Amino acid sequence: MKKKAYRNTPAFVMLAWGSFLFFVVLILVGLYTLKEPLMVKGYYLMGSVGLISSSFTLSKVIRDNQEDEERYNKMFRVQDDVEDL
Repeated sequence: MKKKAYRNTPAFVMLAWGSFLFFVVLILVGLYTLKEPLMVKGYYLMGSVGLISSSFTLSKVIRDNQEDEERYNKMFRVQDDVEDL
C-alpha cells in the first residue's frame, strides 16, 4: 500500500496557518481600538475579509494552473515519445 505524500511539511503548514491567524487577530484588534465610527470600522473589516478571501482564491488558481501546465506538458511529452518510435 502506498503512503500518502504531502507537498508541504507539517511545520510549514503550521507556519502558514499561524501567520494567517496572527494577522487576522491584528486586524481585529486594530479595528476594535480604532477611534472611528462603526461605519468606518465596517468598511475596513469588509475590505480585509475581501482581501483575505481573494488571496485564498488567487493562490488556488495559480496552483491549479501550474498543475494543469505540468499535466499538459507531461501528456504531450508522452505523445512525442510514442511518435518518435
